Amino acid sequence: MAAVAIAERLHGRTAPGVPRWAVWTAYATALTALPSALWRIAAVVLDLPLSAPVSAEATALDEGPWWYIVSLSVVSEALAFLAVGLIAVWGEVWPRWIPWLRGRTIPVPAAVVPAAIGAVALLFMPYMLVLYAFGLGVDGGPTELVVNGWQRVVFWIAYGPLALWGPLLGILTVHYRRRRATASRLESSP
Repeated sequence: MAAVAIAERLHGRTAPGVPRWAVWTAYATALTALPSALWRIAAVVLDLPLSAPVSAEATALDEGPWWYIVSLSVVSEALAFLAVGLIAVWGEVWPRWIPWLRGRTIPVPAAVVPAAIGAVALLFMPYMLVLYAFGLGVDGGPTELVVNGWQRVVFWIAYGPLALWGPLLGILTVHYRRRRATASRLESSP
């Protein structure tokens, strides 16, 4: 029970009618981007030896300035966290801190359309990871990132969960749509 209280304090109350599997799926979805974000910050910003450059000219800073890497990591985690809105009250009713909308019901398409687009887009993540496994970048050319030995293990532990982000988000999106449609039918029936 203490874990539920902590989760509700951090993420908001779970909406009525949400099964436990959906809650766990939402939390898992929110955490899929965290290991890769931490890896990027550790490898590029903190310059930990998590990768080896391809050549002497290629350095970790070729990935971008430190603020870009931190911003990318924060934004990706924030987007992953939005999956919690598909099971929380704040994903069904506008929060009170939003002027003019506070307390109003969020239209189902306002949540389902962006979540569905995100889920479909993220279904390409496993494809990109397979490309990397064969030493190719997203563009099909050789990758600039080289990981060897223990670095490879750490890289796959960090980036492997990203393959689950799209499918988990898709499952939550379908569940949200069905649950909200059922609740709407129940409210409108005599």
